[in-house]
Order: sequence, then structure tokens, then C-alpha cells
Amino acid sequence: MVYLLFFLLFLAVFIGGMTLLRKGLFELSASRMKNWLAVMTDTPLKGLIAGAVVTALLHSSSAVMVITIGLISAGLLKFSQSIGIILGSNIGTTFTLEIITFNIDAFIVPFAIIGAILMVSRNRTWQNIGAISFGMAAVFAAMRGFTFLADPVTSLPIVELALTNLNNSHLISIFTGTVVTAMIQSSTAMTGIIMGFLSEGTLSMDSAIAAMLGANIGTCITAMLASIGAGKGARLTAFAHVWLNIAGAAVFYPFIEHIAALAPMTAARPEVQLAHVSVVYNIIASLLVLPMSEKFGRMIEFIHGKEEHS
Repeated sequence: MVYLLFFLLFLAVFIGGMTLLRKGLFELSASRMKNWLAVMTDTPLKGLIAGAVVTALLHSSSAVMVITIGLISAGLLKFSQSIGIILGSNIGTTFTLEIITFNIDAFIVPFAIIGAILMVSRNRTWQNIGAISFGMAAVFAAMRGFTFLADPVTSLPIVELALTNLNNSHLISIFTGTVVTAMIQSSTAMTGIIMGFLSEGTLSMDSAIAAMLGANIGTCITAMLASIGAGKGARLTAFAHVWLNIAGAAVFYPFIEHIAALAPMTAARPEVQLAHVSVVYNIIASLLVLPMSEKFGRMIEFIHGKEEHS
């Protein structure tokens, strides 16, 4: 029970760290990012590039989706322009996964101290830089905590049963990844937990990949919540995000075991392998849809109703 409480504590530290990191980055660059998204979306390819870059810089596909929905609600973007951004945000969010696999244990304490000092500064810019530094320290500390606790937590009967179910069924893994991500509203945190179990050998690579696909679906909950009351175009964007990620998971589902077999060729450590698989999956899935983005947009309008134009 104590281990489970510690695990929940590390989860809170991870989410808190990501929130601080995003807040600092958002405060420093949000206005420029909004303007760039509004300008760089006249073609789906430009939207994809803009979505990927902004998501990588803000470390949050959810934040980019909220910005996009806000721009659509304000009449600065049309629904059709958001397709490219969605595809790009799916690629950009993998940048964070790659970063959290780095081994920077020696810098965790210095980052935390420097961040704490800068956060009490009177200068707003220094405060934001401090939030970024402290947030990064918290995220990496939580990741180490996940890895350390993965083995003892596995000895708990309820966790052992859950992991057995995950390792025995890809569908259960996808469902679990979707539900847990929707609950904590962070696909990065969910994938961080998966990486902890994966590195300790208590979760198989194919089950981890399935759970990662589920996390991609679960992260859509933020866009769905943000679109409430934001107009038809915003709702269409949220639905497009959901359908894209469900379709991506469905297309790749039959190949999970093949992908898992190839994963060891990409890196030595299993958690790094999962990060690389996530990058490749999201790039392929987005590039497959990109040439058909206009048709996909029309399909979403056919299913959910057309966007109102003033």
C-alpha cells in the first residue's frame, strides 16, 4: 500500500512538473505561437509543420489543441485549417517522450534549485524560466520514481493482475491506455508510467505499444472538453482529433507484434525503444492522412454536420 501511495505521489509530481513546464513555455511564447498558427495554416502541410513545431516547443499536444480551438472559436481559423495542425501535434508530442528518456539524473537537483530561486524573482521572464527549470527537474525525478517503484508495485496483487491482463490482451492495453490518459489528461504521463514498467521487464513491448496507442486516443479528451460551447467549428476539430487517433490505432493494431519485434533494433533500452516507436508511428500515421486531409475534413463534416460560416 505504501508503494502504491508513493506511485501516486510520483504521478502527481510528474503532472505537476509538466504543468509548470508548459506554463513557463506558454507564458514565454504563447502569443507568438498563436500568431504563427493563425498564419501558417493555409495548406495542410504548413499546418502539420506548424502544429509539430509548436507542440514540440510547448511540450503539449493538448495545449496546442486548446489554442487551435480558441482560434477557431474566435474566427481566426476555419475547421479545415485545423486538420494539418492536429496531424502535426501528434508528431510534436513525441518530442517530449524522447526527452524524458534522457539520463540527466546528475542535473535534477541543480535544475530544481535554480528553478526554485528564479520562480521567486520579481521579473516575469525569470519566473517563467524558473518554472521551466523546476518543471523539468520534477518530470525527470518522477520518471526515476516510476522506474524505481515499478518492481515493488508489481508485487501488489491488484497491480500484478492488471499487468497480467495487459500482457495477455492488446485490446485491454489500448482500453487501459485510453481510460487512464483521459482521467489524468496527459498522454506523456501515461507513457511515462508504461516506460517505468517496461524498463523493469514487468510489461511486454507489444502491450506497451498497445497502451501507447490507447494513450493517443485518451489525450483527445482535452480537446473535447475545450470545444464545449466554443462553436461548431471547434467541435468538428475535437471530433477530427478523436477520429484520427482511433483510425491510427485501428490501422496499426494488426501490426503491434511485428512492430514490437522490430523495436529492439532502434535502441538498447526498452523505454527508449518505445519512444522511438511512438515517433515512427505518429509520423507514418500523420503522413498517410496528410494527402487526404481535405477529404477527411469533408467526411467529418458529413458525420457531424458542416461548420457554420458567417
